[in-house]
Amino acid sequence: MAAQFDSFVIFAEMRTGSNLLESCLNHLNDLQCHGEVFNPRRLADPKTGPLLALTQTEIGNRPQRLLKRMKKAPGLHGFRYFHDHDPRILDEILNDSKCAKIILTRNPVESYISLKIAYNTDRWQLSHIRDSRPFQAPFKPAEFEAFLGPLRAFQALILNSLQRSGQTAFYLDYTDITDLTVLNGLAAFLGCADRIDALPTAQIVQNPHEMAEKVRNFPEMEAALAKIDWANLSRTPNFEPRRGPHVPGFIGSYAAGLLFMPIQAHPTAPIRDWLGTLARHDNDTPDTQSDFTRKTLREWMQTSKTHRSFTVLRHPLVRAHAAFCSVVALPQNDGLRQMLAQNYNVPNPADPSILASDLAAFHAGFLGFLGFLRANLNQQTGFPVLIEWASQTMQLKGFGEITLPHVLCREDRLAQDLTELAAAIGAKGAEAPTCLSGPPSPIALQDIYDGALEQAARRAYGTDYLTLGFDDWRPKGTVQ
Repeated sequence: MAAQFDSFVIFAEMRTGSNLLESCLNHLNDLQCHGEVFNPRRLADPKTGPLLALTQTEIGNRPQRLLKRMKKAPGLHGFRYFHDHDPRILDEILNDSKCAKIILTRNPVESYISLKIAYNTDRWQLSHIRDSRPFQAPFKPAEFEAFLGPLRAFQALILNSLQRSGQTAFYLDYTDITDLTVLNGLAAFLGCADRIDALPTAQIVQNPHEMAEKVRNFPEMEAALAKIDWANLSRTPNFEPRRGPHVPGFIGSYAAGLLFMPIQAHPTAPIRDWLGTLARHDNDTPDTQSDFTRKTLREWMQTSKTHRSFTVLRHPLVRAHAAFCSVVALPQNDGLRQMLAQNYNVPNPADPSILASDLAAFHAGFLGFLGFLRANLNQQTGFPVLIEWASQTMQLKGFGEITLPHVLCREDRLAQDLTELAAAIGAKGAEAPTCLSGPPSPIALQDIYDGALEQAARRAYGTDYLTLGFDDWRPKGTVQ
Protein backbone atom coordinates (compact mmCIF):
# COMPACT_ATOMS: atom_id res chain seq x y z
CA MET A 1 0.00 0.00 0.00
CA ALA A 2 1.23 3.47 -0.82
CA ALA A 3 1.77 5.86 2.07
CA GLN A 4 -0.21 8.74 0.58
CA PHE A 5 -3.31 7.74 2.60
CA ASP A 6 -3.68 5.98 5.93
CA SER A 7 -7.50 5.77 5.85
CA PHE A 8 -10.43 6.57 3.56
CA VAL A 9 -14.03 7.75 3.73
CA ILE A 10 -16.89 7.28 1.28
CA PHE A 11 -19.14 10.33 1.41
CA ALA A 12 -22.52 9.11 0.21
CA GLU A 13 -26.22 8.97 1.11
CA MET A 14 -28.90 6.36 1.38
CA ARG A 15 -29.75 4.63 -1.91
CA THR A 16 -26.70 5.87 -3.79
CA GLY A 17 -25.14 2.42 -4.20
CA SER A 18 -22.74 2.70 -1.29
CA ASN A 19 -23.36 -0.90 -0.16
CA LEU A 20 -22.37 -2.22 -3.57
CA LEU A 21 -19.31 0.06 -3.71
CA GLU A 22 -18.21 -1.16 -0.29
CA SER A 23 -18.63 -4.77 -1.40
CA CYS A 24 -16.44 -4.09 -4.45
CA LEU A 25 -13.68 -2.42 -2.41
CA ASN A 26 -13.63 -5.26 0.10
CA HIS A 27 -12.51 -7.59 -2.68
CA LEU A 28 -9.18 -5.74 -2.77
CA ASN A 29 -6.35 -7.16 -0.70
CA ASP A 30 -5.21 -5.15 2.33
CA LEU A 31 -8.30 -2.91 2.17
CA GLN A 32 -11.32 -2.97 4.46
CA CYS A 33 -14.44 -0.77 4.46
CA HIS A 34 -16.35 -1.03 7.73
CA GLY A 35 -19.71 0.34 6.65
CA GLU A 36 -21.63 3.08 8.45
CA VAL A 37 -19.61 2.88 11.65
CA PHE A 38 -20.51 6.42 12.69
CA ASN A 39 -24.23 6.09 12.03
CA PRO A 40 -25.88 6.92 15.41
CA ARG A 41 -28.65 4.38 14.72
CA ARG A 42 -26.10 1.64 14.07
CA LEU A 43 -24.35 2.35 17.36
CA ALA A 44 -27.61 1.66 19.15
CA ASP A 45 -27.95 -1.79 17.57
CA PRO A 46 -27.06 -4.45 20.19
CA LYS A 47 -26.38 -6.98 17.41
CA THR A 48 -23.40 -4.95 16.19
CA GLY A 49 -20.22 -6.32 17.70
CA PRO A 50 -16.87 -4.72 18.52
CA LEU A 51 -14.79 -3.14 15.77
CA LEU A 52 -11.00 -3.03 16.00
CA ALA A 53 -11.39 -4.07 19.66
CA LEU A 54 -13.73 -1.17 20.43
CA THR A 55 -17.28 -1.75 21.58
CA GLN A 56 -20.17 0.22 20.15
CA THR A 57 -20.50 2.10 23.43
CA GLU A 58 -16.82 3.07 23.34
CA ILE A 59 -17.18 4.24 19.74
CA GLY A 60 -20.24 6.28 20.64
CA ASN A 61 -18.53 7.93 23.61
CA ARG A 62 -15.26 8.72 21.83
CA PRO A 63 -15.53 8.27 18.06
CA GLN A 64 -12.03 9.68 17.51
CA ARG A 65 -10.60 6.51 19.06
CA LEU A 66 -11.90 4.44 16.16
CA LEU A 67 -10.35 6.83 13.62
CA LYS A 68 -6.97 6.37 15.31
CA ARG A 69 -7.37 2.57 15.37
CA MET A 70 -8.13 2.55 11.64
CA LYS A 71 -5.00 4.54 10.86
CA LYS A 72 -2.79 2.20 12.89
CA ALA A 73 -4.36 -1.06 11.72
CA PRO A 74 -2.58 -3.07 8.97
CA GLY A 75 -3.76 -2.25 5.47
CA LEU A 76 -6.08 0.60 4.54
CA HIS A 77 -9.30 0.97 6.51
CA GLY A 78 -12.27 3.19 5.81
CA PHE A 79 -15.99 3.69 6.25
CA ARG A 80 -19.11 5.26 4.75
CA TYR A 81 -20.31 8.64 6.04
CA PHE A 82 -23.72 10.24 5.33
CA HIS A 83 -24.91 13.77 6.10
CA ASP A 84 -26.71 12.67 9.29
CA HIS A 85 -23.87 10.63 10.79
CA ASP A 86 -21.91 11.59 13.91
CA PRO A 87 -20.94 15.27 13.39
CA ARG A 88 -18.19 15.13 16.02
CA ILE A 89 -15.72 13.60 13.59
CA LEU A 90 -16.63 15.45 10.39
CA ASP A 91 -14.14 18.31 10.70
CA GLU A 92 -11.35 15.92 11.62
CA ILE A 93 -12.06 13.79 8.55
CA LEU A 94 -12.34 16.72 6.18
CA ASN A 95 -9.17 18.40 7.41
CA ASP A 96 -7.08 15.20 7.32
CA SER A 97 -5.23 15.08 4.00
CA LYS A 98 -4.11 11.52 4.82
CA CYS A 99 -7.74 10.40 4.75
CA ALA A 100 -8.72 9.68 1.14
CA LYS A 101 -12.05 11.16 0.11
CA ILE A 102 -14.39 9.19 -2.17
CA ILE A 103 -17.56 11.06 -3.11
CA LEU A 104 -20.42 8.90 -4.38
CA THR A 105 -23.48 10.64 -5.78
CA ARG A 106 -26.68 9.69 -7.56
CA ASN A 107 -29.49 11.58 -9.22
CA PRO A 108 -31.42 12.72 -6.13
CA VAL A 109 -34.78 11.89 -7.74
CA GLU A 110 -33.65 8.30 -8.24
CA SER A 111 -32.38 8.13 -4.65
CA TYR A 112 -35.66 9.53 -3.33
CA ILE A 113 -37.83 7.07 -5.27
CA SER A 114 -35.52 4.17 -4.41
CA LEU A 115 -35.74 5.09 -0.74
CA LYS A 116 -39.54 5.15 -0.81
CA ILE A 117 -39.61 1.77 -2.53
CA ALA A 118 -37.23 0.30 0.04
CA TYR A 119 -39.27 1.61 2.97
CA ASN A 120 -42.51 0.24 1.55
CA THR A 121 -41.17 -3.16 0.47
CA ASP A 122 -38.61 -3.66 3.26
CA ARG A 123 -36.06 -4.65 0.62
CA TRP A 124 -32.83 -2.74 1.26
CA GLN A 125 -30.47 -5.13 -0.55
CA LEU A 126 -31.19 -7.74 -3.19
CA SER A 127 -29.21 -10.88 -3.97
CA HIS A 128 -31.76 -12.62 -6.24
CA ILE A 129 -34.51 -11.33 -8.50
CA ARG A 130 -37.05 -13.71 -6.90
CA ASP A 131 -36.85 -11.68 -3.68
CA SER A 132 -37.90 -8.41 -5.29
CA ARG A 133 -41.30 -6.87 -4.55
CA PRO A 134 -42.99 -4.59 -7.10
CA PHE A 135 -44.11 -1.18 -5.82
CA GLN A 136 -44.94 2.14 -7.42
CA ALA A 137 -43.85 5.01 -5.17
CA PRO A 138 -45.88 8.22 -4.93
CA PHE A 139 -43.89 11.40 -5.62
CA LYS A 140 -44.61 14.16 -3.08
CA PRO A 141 -43.10 17.54 -4.09
CA ALA A 142 -42.78 19.01 -0.58
CA GLU A 143 -41.32 15.79 0.76
CA PHE A 144 -38.77 15.68 -2.06
CA GLU A 145 -37.72 19.30 -1.42
CA ALA A 146 -37.17 18.42 2.26
CA PHE A 147 -35.16 15.36 1.17
CA LEU A 148 -33.05 17.36 -1.30
CA GLY A 149 -32.10 20.27 1.00
CA PRO A 150 -29.73 18.49 3.43
CA LEU A 151 -28.07 16.58 0.58
CA ARG A 152 -27.28 19.78 -1.31
CA ALA A 153 -25.99 21.49 1.82
CA PHE A 154 -23.75 18.54 2.71
CA GLN A 155 -22.24 18.34 -0.78
CA ALA A 156 -21.53 22.09 -0.69
CA LEU A 157 -19.89 21.71 2.72
CA ILE A 158 -17.61 18.94 1.48
CA LEU A 159 -16.65 20.83 -1.68
CA ASN A 160 -15.90 24.04 0.21
CA SER A 161 -13.78 22.21 2.77
CA LEU A 162 -11.73 20.47 0.08
CA GLN A 163 -11.23 23.78 -1.72
CA ARG A 164 -10.00 25.52 1.42
CA SER A 165 -7.61 22.73 2.35
CA GLY A 166 -6.29 22.11 -1.18
CA GLN A 167 -7.41 18.48 -1.26
CA THR A 168 -8.91 16.48 -4.09
CA ALA A 169 -11.40 13.63 -4.05
CA PHE A 170 -12.32 10.67 -6.25
CA TYR A 171 -15.83 11.25 -7.61
CA LEU A 172 -18.17 8.40 -8.52
CA ASP A 173 -21.69 8.36 -9.90
CA TYR A 174 -24.12 5.54 -9.12
CA THR A 175 -23.64 4.12 -12.63
CA ASP A 176 -19.85 4.03 -12.23
CA ILE A 177 -20.03 1.26 -9.61
CA THR A 178 -20.58 -1.39 -12.29
CA ASP A 179 -17.65 -0.17 -14.41
CA LEU A 180 -14.56 -2.22 -13.60
CA THR A 181 -12.22 0.30 -15.22
CA VAL A 182 -13.53 3.06 -12.95
CA LEU A 183 -13.36 0.85 -9.86
CA ASN A 184 -9.78 -0.06 -10.64
CA GLY A 185 -9.02 3.61 -11.13
CA LEU A 186 -10.32 4.10 -7.60
CA ALA A 187 -8.02 1.32 -6.40
CA ALA A 188 -5.09 3.15 -7.98
CA PHE A 189 -6.20 6.41 -6.34
CA LEU A 190 -6.16 4.68 -2.95
CA GLY A 191 -2.65 3.37 -3.62
CA CYS A 192 -3.73 -0.26 -3.80
CA ALA A 193 -1.71 -2.54 -6.05
CA ASP A 194 -4.53 -5.09 -6.26
CA ARG A 195 -7.27 -4.86 -8.88
CA ILE A 196 -10.89 -6.03 -9.15
CA ASP A 197 -11.40 -8.60 -11.91
CA ALA A 198 -15.14 -9.19 -11.50
CA LEU A 199 -18.12 -7.52 -9.86
CA PRO A 200 -19.46 -9.16 -6.69
CA THR A 201 -22.51 -11.40 -7.19
CA ALA A 202 -23.86 -11.14 -3.65
CA GLN A 203 -25.82 -8.00 -4.57
CA ILE A 204 -27.78 -7.01 -7.65
CA VAL A 205 -29.41 -3.76 -8.77
CA GLN A 206 -32.83 -3.52 -7.13
CA ASN A 207 -34.90 -1.19 -9.33
CA PRO A 208 -33.42 -0.99 -12.84
CA HIS A 209 -36.73 -0.03 -14.49
CA GLU A 210 -37.57 3.28 -16.12
CA MET A 211 -38.73 6.01 -13.77
CA ALA A 212 -42.20 6.07 -15.31
CA GLU A 213 -42.67 2.47 -14.17
CA LYS A 214 -41.49 3.15 -10.61
CA VAL A 215 -43.53 6.29 -9.90
CA ARG A 216 -47.28 6.22 -9.31
CA ASN A 217 -47.90 9.84 -10.36
CA PHE A 218 -45.18 10.32 -12.97
CA PRO A 219 -46.79 13.30 -14.83
CA GLU A 220 -47.19 15.18 -11.55
CA MET A 221 -43.55 14.45 -10.72
CA GLU A 222 -42.41 15.83 -14.09
CA ALA A 223 -44.37 19.02 -13.51
CA ALA A 224 -43.01 19.45 -9.98
CA LEU A 225 -39.40 18.84 -11.01
CA ALA A 226 -39.68 21.49 -13.73
CA LYS A 227 -40.21 24.10 -11.00
CA ILE A 228 -37.11 23.20 -8.97
CA ASP A 229 -34.15 25.56 -9.30
CA TRP A 230 -31.54 22.86 -9.92
CA ALA A 231 -28.80 25.34 -10.83
CA ASN A 232 -29.66 27.55 -7.85
CA LEU A 233 -30.17 30.44 -10.25
CA SER A 234 -32.41 32.26 -7.77
CA ARG A 235 -29.58 32.62 -5.28
CA THR A 236 -28.38 36.19 -4.82
CA PRO A 237 -24.55 36.22 -4.94
CA ASN A 238 -23.02 38.01 -1.97
CA PHE A 239 -19.32 38.85 -1.96
CA GLU A 240 -19.50 41.41 0.82
CA PRO A 241 -16.92 40.73 3.56
CA ARG A 242 -18.17 39.27 6.83
CA ARG A 243 -18.40 41.45 9.91
CA GLY A 244 -18.22 40.77 13.60
CA PRO A 245 -20.96 41.70 16.07
CA HIS A 246 -19.33 44.98 17.29
CA VAL A 247 -20.16 44.16 20.90
CA PRO A 248 -18.80 47.49 22.33
CA GLY A 249 -21.62 49.29 20.55
CA PHE A 250 -24.37 47.32 22.31
CA ILE A 251 -26.45 49.24 24.86
CA GLY A 252 -28.13 47.39 27.72
CA SER A 253 -30.61 48.38 30.41
CA TYR A 254 -30.68 45.93 33.29
CA ALA A 255 -33.61 47.75 34.90
CA ALA A 256 -35.66 47.35 31.71
CA GLY A 257 -34.26 43.97 30.71
CA LEU A 258 -33.54 45.23 27.18
CA LEU A 259 -30.40 44.97 25.07
CA PHE A 260 -30.07 47.22 22.03
CA MET A 261 -27.81 45.80 19.27
CA PRO A 262 -27.39 48.70 16.83
CA ILE A 263 -26.70 48.28 13.14
CA GLN A 264 -23.45 50.22 12.81
CA ALA A 265 -23.66 53.76 11.39
CA HIS A 266 -27.29 54.09 12.49
CA PRO A 267 -27.86 56.87 15.07
CA THR A 268 -28.26 55.46 18.58
CA ALA A 269 -28.84 58.52 20.79
CA PRO A 270 -32.67 58.47 20.66
CA ILE A 271 -32.86 54.83 21.72
CA ARG A 272 -30.10 55.19 24.33
CA ASP A 273 -32.01 58.09 25.87
CA TRP A 274 -35.26 56.11 25.82
CA LEU A 275 -33.64 53.07 27.46
CA GLY A 276 -32.35 55.36 30.20
CA THR A 277 -35.94 56.08 31.27
CA LEU A 278 -37.20 52.48 31.42
CA ALA A 279 -37.61 50.14 34.38
CA ARG A 280 -39.72 47.07 35.09
CA HIS A 281 -40.34 47.77 38.78
CA ASP A 282 -41.06 50.95 40.72
CA ASN A 283 -38.00 50.47 42.90
CA ASP A 284 -35.63 49.97 39.94
CA THR A 285 -33.34 52.81 38.96
CA PRO A 286 -33.33 53.35 35.17
CA ASP A 287 -29.87 52.69 33.76
CA THR A 288 -27.88 52.04 30.60
CA GLN A 289 -24.67 50.09 30.12
CA SER A 290 -22.42 50.08 27.07
CA ASP A 291 -18.80 49.50 26.04
CA PHE A 292 -19.34 45.78 26.50
CA THR A 293 -16.73 43.12 25.92
CA ARG A 294 -17.82 39.61 25.01
CA LYS A 295 -17.20 38.57 28.61
CA THR A 296 -19.15 41.42 30.20
CA LEU A 297 -21.97 40.97 27.69
CA ARG A 298 -22.35 37.32 28.63
CA GLU A 299 -22.33 38.31 32.29
CA TRP A 300 -25.05 40.90 31.60
CA MET A 301 -27.21 38.32 29.80
CA GLN A 302 -26.71 35.75 32.56
CA THR A 303 -27.71 38.28 35.21
CA SER A 304 -30.74 39.51 33.28
CA LYS A 305 -32.16 36.09 32.44
CA THR A 306 -35.48 37.39 31.07
CA HIS A 307 -33.95 40.04 28.84
CA ARG A 308 -34.98 40.83 25.27
CA SER A 309 -32.52 41.99 22.63
CA PHE A 310 -33.47 44.07 19.61
CA THR A 311 -32.10 46.03 16.71
CA VAL A 312 -33.56 48.61 14.33
CA LEU A 313 -33.65 48.16 10.57
CA ARG A 314 -33.52 51.14 8.27
CA HIS A 315 -34.75 51.24 4.69
CA PRO A 316 -31.74 50.55 2.42
CA LEU A 317 -32.32 53.71 0.42
CA VAL A 318 -32.45 55.81 3.60
CA ARG A 319 -29.25 54.16 4.82
CA ALA A 320 -27.52 54.87 1.50
CA HIS A 321 -28.70 58.47 1.55
CA ALA A 322 -27.30 58.94 5.06
CA ALA A 323 -23.98 57.43 3.94
CA PHE A 324 -23.84 59.73 0.92
CA CYS A 325 -24.49 62.77 3.07
CA SER A 326 -22.07 61.93 5.87
CA VAL A 327 -19.22 60.36 3.92
CA VAL A 328 -19.29 61.72 0.40
CA ALA A 329 -20.82 65.19 0.52
CA LEU A 330 -18.35 66.49 3.12
CA PRO A 331 -15.14 68.33 2.13
CA GLN A 332 -12.84 66.07 4.19
CA ASN A 333 -13.59 63.14 1.84
CA ASP A 334 -11.97 64.65 -1.24
CA GLY A 335 -10.04 61.45 -2.08
CA LEU A 336 -13.20 59.37 -2.18
CA ARG A 337 -15.06 62.09 -4.07
CA GLN A 338 -12.35 62.23 -6.74
CA MET A 339 -12.48 58.45 -7.19
CA LEU A 340 -16.26 58.55 -7.51
CA ALA A 341 -16.08 61.39 -10.02
CA GLN A 342 -13.55 59.55 -12.19
CA ASN A 343 -15.26 56.14 -12.18
CA TYR A 344 -18.94 56.59 -11.28
CA ASN A 345 -19.99 59.95 -12.75
CA VAL A 346 -20.50 61.52 -9.33
CA PRO A 347 -20.16 65.31 -9.70
CA ASN A 348 -17.10 66.60 -7.89
CA PRO A 349 -17.30 70.42 -8.01
CA ALA A 350 -14.53 72.52 -6.56
CA ASP A 351 -16.98 73.74 -3.92
CA PRO A 352 -18.73 70.76 -2.25
CA SER A 353 -21.43 73.08 -0.98
CA ILE A 354 -22.92 73.06 -4.49
CA LEU A 355 -24.32 69.62 -3.70
CA ALA A 356 -26.18 71.18 -0.80
CA SER A 357 -28.10 73.59 -3.02
CA ASP A 358 -28.44 71.96 -6.45
CA LEU A 359 -31.13 69.26 -6.48
CA ALA A 360 -30.12 67.94 -9.91
CA ALA A 361 -26.45 67.70 -8.95
CA PHE A 362 -27.30 66.01 -5.67
CA HIS A 363 -29.61 63.53 -7.42
CA ALA A 364 -26.95 62.72 -10.02
CA GLY A 365 -24.31 62.35 -7.32
CA PHE A 366 -26.48 60.08 -5.21
CA LEU A 367 -27.40 57.95 -8.22
CA GLY A 368 -23.73 57.53 -9.09
CA PHE A 369 -22.96 56.72 -5.47
CA LEU A 370 -25.56 53.93 -5.49
CA GLY A 371 -23.82 52.49 -8.56
CA PHE A 372 -20.55 52.60 -6.64
CA LEU A 373 -22.18 50.83 -3.68
CA ARG A 374 -23.28 47.95 -5.89
CA ALA A 375 -19.75 47.42 -7.18
CA ASN A 376 -18.14 48.05 -3.80
CA LEU A 377 -20.31 45.54 -1.93
CA ASN A 378 -19.43 42.96 -4.59
CA GLN A 379 -15.68 43.55 -4.08
CA GLN A 380 -15.22 45.13 -7.53
CA THR A 381 -13.73 48.51 -6.62
CA GLY A 382 -10.59 47.93 -4.61
CA PHE A 383 -12.01 50.37 -2.04
CA PRO A 384 -12.87 48.89 1.37
CA VAL A 385 -16.50 48.36 2.33
CA LEU A 386 -16.95 51.03 4.99
CA ILE A 387 -19.33 50.43 7.85
CA GLU A 388 -21.28 53.53 6.82
CA TRP A 389 -22.76 51.61 3.89
CA ALA A 390 -22.23 47.92 4.76
CA SER A 391 -25.41 45.91 4.31
CA GLN A 392 -27.68 45.29 7.25
CA THR A 393 -27.98 41.61 6.36
CA MET A 394 -24.24 41.05 6.79
CA GLN A 395 -24.26 42.87 10.11
CA LEU A 396 -27.15 40.73 11.34
CA LYS A 397 -25.12 37.64 10.42
CA GLY A 398 -22.24 39.08 12.42
CA PHE A 399 -24.47 39.34 15.50
CA GLY A 400 -24.85 35.56 15.32
CA GLU A 401 -21.28 35.06 16.50
CA ILE A 402 -22.37 35.86 20.04
CA THR A 403 -26.18 36.27 20.13
CA LEU A 404 -29.10 37.19 17.92
CA PRO A 405 -31.63 40.03 18.29
CA HIS A 406 -34.96 38.67 19.48
CA VAL A 407 -36.86 41.50 17.80
CA LEU A 408 -36.22 43.35 14.53
CA CYS A 409 -37.77 46.82 14.80
CA ARG A 410 -38.24 49.05 11.76
CA GLU A 411 -37.55 52.73 11.67
CA ASP A 412 -40.74 53.57 9.76
CA ARG A 413 -42.79 52.22 12.70
CA LEU A 414 -40.20 52.64 15.42
CA ALA A 415 -42.40 54.08 18.17
CA GLN A 416 -44.97 51.31 17.75
CA ASP A 417 -42.39 48.51 17.71
CA LEU A 418 -40.50 49.83 20.75
CA THR A 419 -43.70 50.43 22.72
CA GLU A 420 -44.86 46.85 22.06
CA LEU A 421 -41.43 45.51 23.00
CA ALA A 422 -41.35 47.40 26.29
CA ALA A 423 -44.89 46.30 27.10
CA ALA A 424 -44.04 42.66 26.40
CA ILE A 425 -41.31 42.69 29.04
CA GLY A 426 -43.17 44.93 31.48
CA ALA A 427 -40.93 47.98 31.19
CA LYS A 428 -42.29 51.54 31.57
CA GLY A 429 -40.79 54.95 30.92
CA ALA A 430 -40.82 57.80 28.46
CA GLU A 431 -42.57 57.64 25.11
CA ALA A 432 -40.60 55.76 22.49
CA PRO A 433 -38.80 57.76 19.80
CA THR A 434 -40.42 57.96 16.39
CA CYS A 435 -37.21 57.80 14.32
CA LEU A 436 -33.45 57.34 14.61
CA SER A 437 -32.85 60.96 13.50
CA GLY A 438 -29.18 61.83 13.01
CA PRO A 439 -27.24 64.80 11.61
CA PRO A 440 -29.13 67.09 9.22
CA SER A 441 -28.89 66.24 5.51
CA PRO A 442 -27.88 68.85 2.90
CA ILE A 443 -30.90 67.80 0.81
CA ALA A 444 -33.68 65.55 2.08
CA LEU A 445 -34.27 62.24 0.33
CA GLN A 446 -37.90 63.24 -0.08
CA ASP A 447 -36.87 66.17 -2.27
CA ILE A 448 -35.04 64.03 -4.86
CA TYR A 449 -36.71 60.62 -4.62
CA ASP A 450 -37.73 58.86 -7.82
CA GLY A 451 -37.89 55.39 -9.33
CA ALA A 452 -34.33 55.56 -10.66
CA LEU A 453 -32.94 55.92 -7.13
CA GLU A 454 -35.13 53.07 -5.87
CA GLN A 455 -33.99 50.72 -8.63
CA ALA A 456 -30.35 51.63 -8.06
CA ALA A 457 -30.78 50.93 -4.34
CA ARG A 458 -32.34 47.55 -5.11
CA ARG A 459 -29.37 46.64 -7.29
CA ALA A 460 -26.94 47.67 -4.56
CA TYR A 461 -28.81 46.17 -1.60
CA GLY A 462 -30.70 43.31 -3.24
CA THR A 463 -30.08 40.97 -0.31
CA ASP A 464 -31.42 43.49 2.22
CA TYR A 465 -34.56 44.07 0.16
CA LEU A 466 -35.15 40.36 -0.29
CA THR A 467 -34.26 38.86 3.09
CA LEU A 468 -35.51 41.73 5.25
CA GLY A 469 -38.72 42.29 3.31
CA PHE A 470 -38.33 45.93 2.28
CA ASP A 471 -40.78 47.50 -0.14
CA ASP A 472 -40.15 50.69 -2.10
CA TRP A 473 -39.44 53.67 0.14
CA ARG A 474 -42.41 56.00 0.55
CA PRO A 475 -41.83 59.75 1.00
CA LYS A 476 -43.64 61.27 3.97
CA GLY A 477 -47.20 62.24 3.24
CA THR A 478 -47.78 59.62 0.53
CA VAL A 479 -50.73 57.27 0.80
CA GLN A 480 -49.74 53.79 2.01
